[in-house]
Amino acid sequence: MSYMDIIPEEDLKAYGKRGYGNRMGFGRRPAVVVVDMTNGFVDPKYPTASHTSRTMGGKAVDAIGTLLTEARIRSIPVVYTTPAEKTGLLFDVGVSRKGAEKVLREGQAPSDPRENAIIAAIAPKKGDLVIQKIKASAFFCTPLVSYLTYLNVDTLILTGMTTSGCVRASVVDAASYNFRVVVPEEGVADRAVVPHKVNLFDMAMKYADVMPLSEVVNAVRTLTPEPRTS
Repeated sequence: MSYMDIIPEEDLKAYGKRGYGNRMGFGRRPAVVVVDMTNGFVDPKYPTASHTSRTMGGKAVDAIGTLLTEARIRSIPVVYTTPAEKTGLLFDVGVSRKGAEKVLREGQAPSDPRENAIIAAIAPKKGDLVIQKIKASAFFCTPLVSYLTYLNVDTLILTGMTTSGCVRASVVDAASYNFRVVVPEEGVADRAVVPHKVNLFDMAMKYADVMPLSEVVNAVRTLTPEPRTS
């Protein structure tokens, strides 16, 4: 796996001694979650789009598109998240301001609605769920768990941006809720290469099955989701 190329051998041995890194495998009822795959991360006109996120993000869009095609053929549920609209108050960032306080106090230009819109190439379709979230995790203060429970989902295929931020937070919460978690390696992206690879490694060791897209697609093709119980 490509993210392994920056992991020292002694670190791999340390994780191996504890039994980390074993795959959980797919369950019987998967759903695809696309986290914050918005124009703001890929379009160079926006400050959140670094050179790396534009390049990596463009490739992730293609990978996610491939996955979504396979998922929709099989009526697998698809959920999107987008960042909630900001109020311009310090409450938006809370205690983890990390430099945002100065920007908020000086005022911001009116937000461009296109910035937080999902990239057109993988835009939601009829029947998909779109959730606005106020924090990193797709689960925090959202109806996601209730929706997944209603659909009897046991496996989440998590994609989107950023690997080290909202994707990772969503993966950890998904694992905490006892979902099986799969991360297609090509279907996630970040602002920089090192945090992308390090977080893929850590998720693969402890929280998710990080797999090549081809393996995920092949697994999806073998699944026949059971009808939803009402």
